[in-house]
Amino acid sequence: MHLGLHVGTSGGYDGTVAYAQKLGCAAIQIFSGNPRSYRVGKMDVPGLERFRDARSSAGIAKTAIHTSYLINLASEDPKITAGSLGLLRNDLAVAAAGGIDFVNTHLGSYGKRDRAEGFAAVVLLLEAALEGIAPDVSLVLENSAGAGQLCGGTLEELGAFVRAVDHPQLGICLDTAHSWAAGYEINSRDGVERFVALAESTVTLERVKMFHFNDTQISLGAHKDRHWHIGEGNIGFDGFRALAAHPELRGKTAILETPGDEADDVRNMASIRMIFEGAVG
Repeated sequence: MHLGLHVGTSGGYDGTVAYAQKLGCAAIQIFSGNPRSYRVGKMDVPGLERFRDARSSAGIAKTAIHTSYLINLASEDPKITAGSLGLLRNDLAVAAAGGIDFVNTHLGSYGKRDRAEGFAAVVLLLEAALEGIAPDVSLVLENSAGAGQLCGGTLEELGAFVRAVDHPQLGICLDTAHSWAAGYEINSRDGVERFVALAESTVTLERVKMFHFNDTQISLGAHKDRHWHIGEGNIGFDGFRALAAHPELRGKTAILETPGDEADDVRNMASIRMIFEGAVG
């Protein structure tokens, strides 16, 4: 797998690449702007081109943009869905300008609306977002922890979106912490095997473009989105080792979104590299 981290851009694109390179990342994820605002700034095309070249020089093979936390394609409020679509289209344009592989988004919550009605509305918005998408960019839907009316909490629902939209550049990102929270028991080889088999039958592994590798301390099926350090939660070394060893997942991109500061990033990257190298006993 191409392993890496979500990296902040407060130090500019040069600082983002330097930090990722220092920690030995082969992949990175960034926000294109303020993740808690509907405002989008003027696109820095020359800066994005330099970012692309710097990533290439640093050996960073895959890059993702994580969309704003405000995106809610499932909302029944037209102002929210219009703003969400605008943010999504902006990130897809930024990705095209910067040679960025993936735009990863949450789908939001249906709220009080009927789920079937909400599902159909999300399909239309995804089709609108994908219209005219650059050929080298994939729009990637992230699974949720499945609480309440959250959209995309099961592999079956994600697969239904893939089939309904039926676009070759629509993919899936599977977050391990969210998967555990949604009730998928991925803390053992057998559990991971069942999870991967279900992903193949519902989504297809070809559509799984990315993983978010996050451990979690919550109980299985608790439907809470809480990330923790690699190997120090309920998924544990056994779960991540099984994911690392699965032959069908080779070549995928895996981004860590673990909490903490630089020392935590160093520790988590060291842990995941050891797991992949078979060095964790």
